[in-house]
Amino acid sequence: MTNANCDRETGADALRREWLGLLARAAPGTLGERMDAARAALGDLPPHRWLRMPETGSVMLRGRTGGTGAPFNLGEMTVTRCTLALDDGTVGHAMVPGRDKAHAEHVALADALLQRDGSRQAVQAAVLDPLAAEEEAAAHAVAAKAAATKVDFFTMVRGEDE
Repeated sequence: MTNANCDRETGADALRREWLGLLARAAPGTLGERMDAARAALGDLPPHRWLRMPETGSVMLRGRTGGTGAPFNLGEMTVTRCTLALDDGTVGHAMVPGRDKAHAEHVALADALLQRDGSRQAVQAAVLDPLAAEEEAAAHAVAAKAAATKVDFFTMVRGEDE
């Protein structure tokens, strides 16, 4: 994909990017529990076949000074990726931080299910909504902890300034 194509992202692409990010950031154990809830809501999950088995490798992280400067290599990060296809041909991808192959499998399966009209609402309710709520609650807890340490500096009017 060229840079020009990246600028023309559709609403569906942006939505998919958001749910993939949410799934990848989720704790592996929590995501496993949520996928069990999705399994209960959907009945049996559809069978799938591997297009790319879960494999662990590393990616180079790049940064920019001030967000606008020349890009530089920040360092490497271990990731696990996989790709699977449901029997109807829907393809799910995953790339998650770390070495947890089960986590990558859950993300890829959820990605594929979220692309299907028949399972999107159940997976949204059982997996994405609770994960988003947990992530938001954690962010609010961090913000509240930081706000508790806030110091307001002000200048008092001194008598000689009159």
